[in-house]
Amino acid sequence: MSDGEKLTFQRRLNLETRNNMIKQIEITLPTFSRGFHLITHFIERELTDLPEKGLLNVFIQHTSAGLLINENADPTVREDFETTFNQLVPENNSLYRHIYEGSDDMPAHVKSSLSGQSLNIPITNGRLNLGTWQGIYLCEFRNRGGRRRLVITIIG
Repeated sequence: MSDGEKLTFQRRLNLETRNNMIKQIEITLPTFSRGFHLITHFIERELTDLPEKGLLNVFIQHTSAGLLINENADPTVREDFETTFNQLVPENNSLYRHIYEGSDDMPAHVKSSLSGQSLNIPITNGRLNLGTWQGIYLCEFRNRGGRRRLVITIIG
């Protein structure tokens, strides 16, 4: 790349960066029972000024809960997720050493690692560009997890 091409690229990159915004908000969700819960509406109601195009990152600040995107119409999908995760990572496994916080705690950490703590969702035409049948799940893996905090970052 010649010096002139590098300068043109750098100017274009600077212009694109200068016109982009980054906004961050925190949301505290209500307490949910153990299981998989649609939380799309909790997030969308906090998003008042989305850019025309961009990216939304949702991050959960916990090690015993997670986030997923999946089916938003049939609630039995969420029930089947709970059944499957419980079969994959059962409670009261004699191999667990981290048992001080209850029989659901270590399995919750493993399940959180499997589901993940962060999601990226495209923003198109000022709205979250989820598929027709997609919703954002809170995966509550503790019997009494409490209120969960989300950090929402909007880049656009």
